[in-house]
Amino acid sequence: MTSLADNGPIVVVGGGQVGTLLTIYLARQGHRVTLYESRPDLRRTEIGAGRSINLALATRGIVALSQVDLYRRLEPILVPMAGRMVHEPDGDVGLQPYGLDEDDVIHAVSRSDLNAILLDAAEATGNVEIEFDLRCRGVDFERRTLTLSDHADERRREVPFGTLFGCDGASSDVREAMHAVNGGTSVVDELDHGYKELNIPPGRDGSFQIEPNALHIWPRNDFMLIALPNPEGDFTVTLFMRNEGDEDSFAALDSEADVQRFFHQHFPDFVELVPDLTDQYFANPIGRLSTIRNTGWSVGADAVLVGDAAHAIVPFHGQGMNLGMESCRVLDRIIREHPDDLALAFTKYEADRKPDADAIADMALENYLEMRAGVVDPAYLIKRELALELERRFPDKIAARYGMVMFTTMRYAEVKKRALLQAEIFAELTDGVADLSAVDFERAAELVARVSPLPAAI
Repeated sequence: MTSLADNGPIVVVGGGQVGTLLTIYLARQGHRVTLYESRPDLRRTEIGAGRSINLALATRGIVALSQVDLYRRLEPILVPMAGRMVHEPDGDVGLQPYGLDEDDVIHAVSRSDLNAILLDAAEATGNVEIEFDLRCRGVDFERRTLTLSDHADERRREVPFGTLFGCDGASSDVREAMHAVNGGTSVVDELDHGYKELNIPPGRDGSFQIEPNALHIWPRNDFMLIALPNPEGDFTVTLFMRNEGDEDSFAALDSEADVQRFFHQHFPDFVELVPDLTDQYFANPIGRLSTIRNTGWSVGADAVLVGDAAHAIVPFHGQGMNLGMESCRVLDRIIREHPDDLALAFTKYEADRKPDADAIADMALENYLEMRAGVVDPAYLIKRELALELERRFPDKIAARYGMVMFTTMRYAEVKKRALLQAEIFAELTDGVADLSAVDFERAAELVARVSPLPAAI
């Protein structure tokens, strides 16, 4: 049996939100850690646009950050969002609150600002050394060495590791090397939809041009825009749409005239907010959207995958980062429970975490349909209204799926299971019903009585 302390140098590959947070957890256990990041130090170098520059921080991420005393440091850079502000095709705009409680909010946060705070906190532990501009080019598990190089591939070097934590994202080089020796598998489910980043600038006086405390959605059935606020008064906007097709697809928008025609037809109120729309559109790349399900998250006591390297999901439930941060917290707990058997800890971690990762991957895909079409569907809206009313009446038995995902740390697999059961109840109670006043709440009480109490948090 091998402990983390006795296994040799501890190396983390990948200095994003998850990799950096993991180093802080490991440092707080008293371990010295070296972190290698392929990009420049974002605290000193501007990172190019085109990749989502802000994220949604929810309860799971907040709990993981709070456990290492970091959440309070983030509060000044957070913008709370209390619900979805839905922009309908006819121009109507309305807020759909996320929950019953005023504390049921998610927070928009700058990716770079968050990462900078985590990097500072990691270095402040005194146990973390960070090296930038070094990408993993290979892992030799027999010799237990990691090959690194700079971007130009001119400077290659080998470094030893005792325990290797692969936090290098959905296209993980560490994962590829691990699977070559442990027989693990990766199944990639690539959507036929992609995304493109845009930006709503601040108003002339630096103020927000639209409501800042909401996640804005322009649902258009097969495609949508979303906008998240930034503290500087602007909004990061993402267009999600089919990659191919003769119309309403990225392939179809290949000229300035096509772009102007598309946005004026489908998002006229948005066009008014973005004077350089076509310049932005052609300046930023089209991003790919994939779900990656993996087996074989570890190699004995030598290596383990964390975050997107282990479980990459699409962004439609705002849970990719939160899932990864929660995985750091779970892995830290399991290592502490099995301090003298690291291989067992890693095996238990995958067994514990994979069902939850698979569950939120499914729910994230389902939430795409809800966001781009369901939020204006009368059948969806009455079920949503009923879910909140039953949660109000039976708070120990019923919680809306969105709330269970975003505002609790209930296991994702349990959320999915309960959501399916509740969906059957909501469907029966709203069958042929036009509004909430017509719901048979005596029958509702009978159905809810059969449901077990909400499970505890993890």
